[in-house]
Amino acid sequence: MRQLFWQQLQRQVRVEGLIEKVSPAESDAYFATRPRESQIGAWASNQSEVLESREVLEERTAQLTREYEGQTIPRPPHWGGYRIIPTAIEFWQGRPSRLHDRFLYTLEGTQWTIKRLNP
Repeated sequence: MRQLFWQQLQRQVRVEGLIEKVSPAESDAYFATRPRESQIGAWASNQSEVLESREVLEERTAQLTREYEGQTIPRPPHWGGYRIIPTAIEFWQGRPSRLHDRFLYTLEGTQWTIKRLNP
C-alpha cells in the first residue's frame, strides 16, 4: 500500500496492488528517453548515500560529461524501475467539517467499481 498525501490541498491518494520490477529492456528503453543530463546524473549520483560535498557531485558529473561526449550513455546496471499494478485506489478530500469525501475504486476482474466511503 502506498499513500500520497498533500496536506495543504487536503487531498490524499492511496494505492493497493502488486509491485513488480520492470525488465532490463523496458528500463533501457525508458532510460534512453531521459534528458542527457539526467542520464549523466544517474551515473554520477550514488543515490541516498552520504555526499561529501556538492563539489564532489559536480566534479563527477563534469568528468562523466567529458567521458560520454559524443556517445550514447548506457543505462547504469543499478538503474531501473518498478511498476504498481493497482487493485484498489482511494481518493480522499478533506473538509473542515471532517465529513471528508472518500471514493474507493476496486478492480473486480477487468472492471473498476466505485464506492463512496464514510469519512
